[in-house]
Amino acid sequence: MSRTPREIAELTRRMVAGDPEVSFPDLFAEDGVMRFPFSAPGMPSELAGREAVRSFYGAAGAHGQALDIEGVDLLVRETDDPEVIVTEIEHHGHSHATGRPYRFRALGVIRVRDGEIVSYDDYMNPVAMAEILGRKPDLAAALSS
Repeated sequence: MSRTPREIAELTRRMVAGDPEVSFPDLFAEDGVMRFPFSAPGMPSELAGREAVRSFYGAAGAHGQALDIEGVDLLVRETDDPEVIVTEIEHHGHSHATGRPYRFRALGVIRVRDGEIVSYDDYMNPVAMAEILGRKPDLAAALSS
């Protein structure tokens, strides 16, 4: 089934919202690449291939237990390249780590070819994510070493 970039963006939103029917790694081409241009220490800056994405997101599943996500909003911006969209995905809810409500937004630049993600650049703020997860001291320690 060939999906449009906009359909891929909606599936990504559903994945962030915790929809068990959506397997994020399965949206990628076999050789698709996920990049984190602002990666924090200890986090990869690039995942090359669907299986690398699967391995990373399988290990990162603990974030879902740290947050009660109450809503996920998606804004899609078309570009002059029909394969590329820019997304804003914002989720909000309650952080178990901090005991407080949170709101987190990330931008994605997604290239879809033949219905699969061939590249996804995830521009998220690692400081804001560390704060939501109650890991800001860990991030500060990693940055100072």
